[in-house]
Amino acid sequence: INGVFWAAFLLFSWTAASIVSGAVIERVRSFSFWLLAILVGSVTWMIDAAWGWHPDGWMIIELGYHDAYASGVIHAIAGGSALAYLRLLGPRIGKFAADGTARDLRPHNPWLVCIGLFFIYTGFWGFYAACNVPIIDVQLGDEVFFSATNIYGTPTTLSAITVNFILSLAGGLLAGYVVSRGNGFWTYSGGLAGIIAASAGNDLYHPIQALLIAGAGTWFMYVVHYWVERTFKIDDAVGAVAVHGYAGFFGVVIAGFVLWGYPASAAYDAVITPWGQFIGAIIMFWVLGYFPAMVLGLICKACGILRIPRAIELAGLDIGERQTHYDIEDEIRATEEELARAGGI
Repeated sequence: INGVFWAAFLLFSWTAASIVSGAVIERVRSFSFWLLAILVGSVTWMIDAAWGWHPDGWMIIELGYHDAYASGVIHAIAGGSALAYLRLLGPRIGKFAADGTARDLRPHNPWLVCIGLFFIYTGFWGFYAACNVPIIDVQLGDEVFFSATNIYGTPTTLSAITVNFILSLAGGLLAGYVVSRGNGFWTYSGGLAGIIAASAGNDLYHPIQALLIAGAGTWFMYVVHYWVERTFKIDDAVGAVAVHGYAGFFGVVIAGFVLWGYPASAAYDAVITPWGQFIGAIIMFWVLGYFPAMVLGLICKACGILRIPRAIELAGLDIGERQTHYDIEDEIRATEEELARAGGI
């Protein structure tokens, strides 16, 4: 089981760093992002996992913190880190009009966005299962039965978390569709946000609780995303701060109220508390997420290695490596235009 957890935690390190990448694409220098990936994936994420994702972590023992499937431990910390870099990077060229109105820069290939999000749903279920100790014998008087336990060693069942996972996905999809008025990107992103919003307590929620919390968390992240965009001119390219950061923060806080009094750890008498969850959300998003990334970003900016030059941003980051490909595309486009004109189109 230690080998499984080692591989899972390595994957989580990659995940924490990769979440940040989507928010800052099209304008961040690769070297600066690599430094941030090391900070998030190998330093701050490891600290918050030790503090809040282990039965002996001080946040569990002292605060009653509970975050079974990492609404805060992975998602909020990544969202906070991405927000810090976005504040320093500034928006992409053309994102905001002269009067400050935000333009909707649509994805180049919405079909791949859809497929990618469905891959994430599938992978997230594997992530859920990997966050449990598969089999442990539970003693209840003279009876002994086998069950799964969460990462804190307290009982749950794989069937319960499967149902809660599906219903939180459904709740997020429904809320994303409604709040965005049918926008495809936010509908599918809402599914992911719903899973993340319910992840802190999906080992213990009733399925209807998982559905409703996912829907509420999706609504919350959508509203906050556009408020932050308008107010602070933050250009979050793929909504990563919203889907992971805001929904993750919401999920940690709401679990404190819904699960108040449930056991936080099998090794201690700690119980889940609303104040512990709120303090934990602050620690995850701001203390270990936003502020360390802000310090690193300020250093990179002072050294002139944070943002790519304007000319390269306009040309495209990959054009230097794929110049032949683009030349061929230009030739094909010119041929198409010539044939269209010849046909009177």
